[in-house]
Amino acid sequence: MNGQASFTLRGRNPDVLTCISNLSNDEVFTPPELANRMLDTVAEAWAASHNGANLWADKTIRFLDPCTKSGVFLREITSRLTKGLADEMPNLNERVNHILTRQVFGIGITNLTSLLARRSVYCSKHANGQHSIAKSFTSDAGNIWFERLKHTWASGKCTFCGASQTALDRGAVLETHAYAFIHTDNIKTRMAELFGGNMQFDVIVGNPPYQLDDDGFGTSAAPIYNKFVEQAKKLEPRLLSMVIPARWFSGGKGLDDFRASMLKDERLRIIEDFPDSNDVFPGTQIKGGICYFLWDRDNRGNVRVTTHDKGEKTRQLSDRCLKRERTYSSATTRHCLSSRR
Repeated sequence: MNGQASFTLRGRNPDVLTCISNLSNDEVFTPPELANRMLDTVAEAWAASHNGANLWADKTIRFLDPCTKSGVFLREITSRLTKGLADEMPNLNERVNHILTRQVFGIGITNLTSLLARRSVYCSKHANGQHSIAKSFTSDAGNIWFERLKHTWASGKCTFCGASQTALDRGAVLETHAYAFIHTDNIKTRMAELFGGNMQFDVIVGNPPYQLDDDGFGTSAAPIYNKFVEQAKKLEPRLLSMVIPARWFSGGKGLDDFRASMLKDERLRIIEDFPDSNDVFPGTQIKGGICYFLWDRDNRGNVRVTTHDKGEKTRQLSDRCLKRERTYSSATTRHCLSSRR
């Protein structure tokens, strides 16, 4: 195969990842537009702290989506790296193979989503299959891992995620929703088990599951997205960005400690706030809205919070309403985080 592409990483019309429906209310697929906005934010932060360097032109950077569903983040990262590394690695096939085997990693949240993610990223659900655009994998999974795990039950609840045994202890056929990234006491050891060696990720991005049944009902169900954020921080990436429900702004329902830790963390540099979840996830109602954030390990300082209303940016948020330890770098917006319930 010569240097001209016999395949395309993007450019299909329509993009299938804009057409699929959500699996459930807590497993919401990320629109490609949102994934790219988040990746733009990551790239801008990288350039700001690396003398203008292009993140997508560095063949040593490792990326992880620890809760991949459609594979959209990994696909868009692969597309950007394919363009950014063109000068250094002119042979397209060698370049793509390097990116997929050495730079881009994911953990599926269910068997179905792991297959979908591999199809999005490798152009085949079999990473080592004849139709895969990655040519040196020896395993079917490639770098997008999934295995069905079990919860660890104690007094009717999972000791890791708090899920209800009544709801999720349901035999060997149905999904357990025991997510590998948060069902471990040592996340660094878990990463070594999944991907081998001393695996250090430079950038972590994702859209984690939002909640699991804890014998409550509806919005009473226990949040788990905070556990993904906390685990990701423990891996000490240089940059971390996730899209999560904004209800943590007001705490409650197991989120008070998470809220306190986020507000005290000077590595939290950007919050993009969407009070209406439809502005981010069309057709999806998530009470309290949605936000995505940027956490920058090596660049401490004030956090910039921007609220978006029907696609328009409103004024940025100050600390006035929350009386927190930290100082926000911008003026008061139309509503306060503490009123978001």
